[in-house]
Amino acid sequence: MDATTIFIIGVTGAALLAAAAVFTVAFRRGSESAPVTVASTGVLDKQAIRRDLAARERREAATQAEAVTAIATIDDEDLEQEAVEPAPDPILERQQQTREEYGVTRRRFFNRAIMGLFGGAFLGSLTLSFLAFLWPKLSGGFGSPIVVGNIDDLRRQIALSDGTFEPKFIAAAQAWIVPFTRDEGTTGTSFEGLPIIAGGEGGQLPLMALWQKCVHLGCRVPACVSSQGFECPCHGSKYNLHGEYEAGPAPRNLDRFAVEVNDRGELVVLTGEVFETARSKNKSINYPQGPFCL
Repeated sequence: MDATTIFIIGVTGAALLAAAAVFTVAFRRGSESAPVTVASTGVLDKQAIRRDLAARERREAATQAEAVTAIATIDDEDLEQEAVEPAPDPILERQQQTREEYGVTRRRFFNRAIMGLFGGAFLGSLTLSFLAFLWPKLSGGFGSPIVVGNIDDLRRQIALSDGTFEPKFIAAAQAWIVPFTRDEGTTGTSFEGLPIIAGGEGGQLPLMALWQKCVHLGCRVPACVSSQGFECPCHGSKYNLHGEYEAGPAPRNLDRFAVEVNDRGELVVLTGEVFETARSKNKSINYPQGPFCL
């Protein structure tokens, strides 16, 4: 599991926990505030309203009578009359609310918060997943050039003292590093003209990289040192040391990567360049050279 997958799983888990916490708080607060809603949305008595209106009219009449009396005692030329509006009565001007209207704001807030949090976390994790899947790997990792080691060291590890060979598996490149032992090179084989062999200058043992997966259904194909080839444990397809088809349901040879040797003498597997070759009519190596492993 790579770092991107772990990060996505962590973000998704945290978002789900936060959504559950918000939902729990909203549920509890909604149940606790129900009695307050009933108490604060009662219906005002009509008789009380009439009494309040009558008292207000009496106050207005008294105020007007006092104003007329005051004006009569003051010289009209020295006083500039101002109209005074009585202060509004907050009890009479308040608007009644139903229980649904009183609680709609809180419920809407929590509903939108929960949906926004869950939707944002879900869409965010989904977007990150798509980006991690589609984002190009500009450097490093499978699909790019991978340095697998010094070519001389690889030759010593692959060539055994008894004259046989043991393919070396490179996990980062998903490839088996194998020798190409044909003296005539690739001429007359299904590999002719392909950049799949490197390091054969000066009579040195050239190497190539075979993709680890079986071309039948994609199982990982292990090497068999005794038979000097590869044998698929899933459906029995067999390939020789050069990855050429020998037996089983596989439709062609093992796929292989382009390879090259850099300035430091290291073998580089170009995992972004894969070559498919048909079943070879002229085999480049004898097979099997010993007992099968399967």
